[in-house]
Amino acid sequence: MKRTNIGSAFFIFFMLFLFVSTFISCSKYTYSNKYNNKFIADSKIVDYSNLHYWAAHPWKKDASDSVPKPLLNTLKQDSLADVFFIHPTTLINKKENYWNADIDNLELNKKTDNSAILYQASVFNECCRVFAPRYRQAHIKAFFIKNKEAEMAFEAAYADIKVAFLYYLKNYNNKQPIIIASHSQGTKHAARLLKEFFENKALQKQLVCAYIIGMPIPENYFSNIKPCKDSLATGCFVSWRTFKNGTPQSKLIASEQVKAIVINPLTWTNGAGLFSANLNMGAVLKNFNKIVPNAVNTEIYNNILWSSKPNIPWKIFYFKKNYHIGDINLFYVNIRRNAMLRINAFLDK
Repeated sequence: MKRTNIGSAFFIFFMLFLFVSTFISCSKYTYSNKYNNKFIADSKIVDYSNLHYWAAHPWKKDASDSVPKPLLNTLKQDSLADVFFIHPTTLINKKENYWNADIDNLELNKKTDNSAILYQASVFNECCRVFAPRYRQAHIKAFFIKNKEAEMAFEAAYADIKVAFLYYLKNYNNKQPIIIASHSQGTKHAARLLKEFFENKALQKQLVCAYIIGMPIPENYFSNIKPCKDSLATGCFVSWRTFKNGTPQSKLIASEQVKAIVINPLTWTNGAGLFSANLNMGAVLKNFNKIVPNAVNTEIYNNILWSSKPNIPWKIFYFKKNYHIGDINLFYVNIRRNAMLRINAFLDK
């Protein structure tokens, strides 16, 4: 199995973690409609028969194949189901004046592979074949500029996702059970994909679970795909957004006009109350090859998931309140184990 060449110094982790999360935190972004934003001129339909356009694919060696070293001893890989993973926004450079990513941008693709594919998509590599398409993701500014161009940027991104999914269905699925997984911008597209292809469609019978994380999913968004009621429920979805416990709602969240579904990844229910970090089987943070057990406790608070500070050295120096970057990483082993449980429950039916 592949392993990352990352040092074990936690202080370096904290500096990098602080730096990266600063750029991901929604509250730090301010954009103007006066930006000279452009669209990528090339409007070609992506050829997903070319493995170059898959960040993760069972027929190639990629970052999603990586397994944290402590998990190798108990690794029992299988391909009982497929995971279609839609990665989050990695196009975050404020100096970039394009609305959408160039899908052939090697530097950006490498960044995506070494972050979202390694630390998030790899969660599912024990139970499943992992498919993660590259797509012309919308720039992060599209979340904060409310105009027609921003909407068009998301439409362009979703168009690629749709083409990739159709290609996957026709050429790879063969009626395998399916998990839809995503984070952040990926969840915006994944929720739409579920409505278009699964809800009240024949494909809904193949849905094991949707792990659509990092964006609010209104309680009435789906008519027939329900929130998961427990750790073994299938044909359902889970979602959450992670913030430091005790954090008041940000202006952005307070302005939400809907009630969002929040499932606690330590219990896989929406039950109230504080749940102990003893239920946290392990987080994977900057050092991919280190599992941090009992990393955080959790509690559902209104539209978000409260979490304690990660239980690692120098945590007193970490002051961020938005743990968006860790929505999946903080619960890495819990998600990994849960995916297998749900697949087995699905197959038992």
